[in-house]
Amino acid sequence: MRRWSSAKWCRRRSASSSEDVLDAVARALRLDDDERTYLFDLARSSRAGSRTPSRRRDVEVPPRVQWMLDSMAMSSAFVRNGRTDVIAANPLAQALYAPMFASATADRRGRPNLARYIFLDPGSHDFFVDWTAAGHATSALLRAEAAREPRDRALRDLIGELSTLSQEFRDRWAAHDVLIRHDGVKRLQHPEVGHLELTFQDLDLPLPGRAVHNLMIYTAESGTPSEDRLKLLASWSVTPAEKTRTTTENADAVRR
Repeated sequence: MRRWSSAKWCRRRSASSSEDVLDAVARALRLDDDERTYLFDLARSSRAGSRTPSRRRDVEVPPRVQWMLDSMAMSSAFVRNGRTDVIAANPLAQALYAPMFASATADRRGRPNLARYIFLDPGSHDFFVDWTAAGHATSALLRAEAAREPRDRALRDLIGELSTLSQEFRDRWAAHDVLIRHDGVKRLQHPEVGHLELTFQDLDLPLPGRAVHNLMIYTAESGTPSEDRLKLLASWSVTPAEKTRTTTENADAVRR
């Protein structure tokens, strides 16, 4: 028992020393938070050894998450995993990103992938006004995910597919840029309502099985043309049944 305790203490001491060294390297290189996380993820994956890649089990979002998304009537909201698969979305997100949902780059279930759409669908250049920024951010997100989940075979397959089919992706992948949290302003040229300038926020969404997905929320500034156009999209995305229910609920509220 004493030897086991000593060995355990040594392993902890070694891990602590390694982290101290990495922390010193991060400070010396003046790494930002994302780059520092990437450095630690790389070190962690190298200590785990070069085991055979496995298919990471996809975690479906619980019904309560879909209810939350659907309740955001004036915000476009969707959930994506680390491979940039869109695994849940509210009606407004589907209307806003209609070109991506309708793209041939979506899988057989109709589930789109942001990286495939951006790099493999020529129409994405028209949809994203700042396509260069969108491509850079997406590649950097995948680079960070590759360090975090080095044994994810589906992720490796995606990166291999993009590298084979897209010179634009190869150029960005070679830059080794990393990005973990993503927020800012997105400008889109929607085929139905025209130009949209939206603020977006990327939030962590912990799920069962240690999975962490990302909740993406897009909103428009109040009183702007983009808000009017987003409202128009929202009205188109409401189903007849939802319209009837909303009208009934409003009438009941007035009577009360």
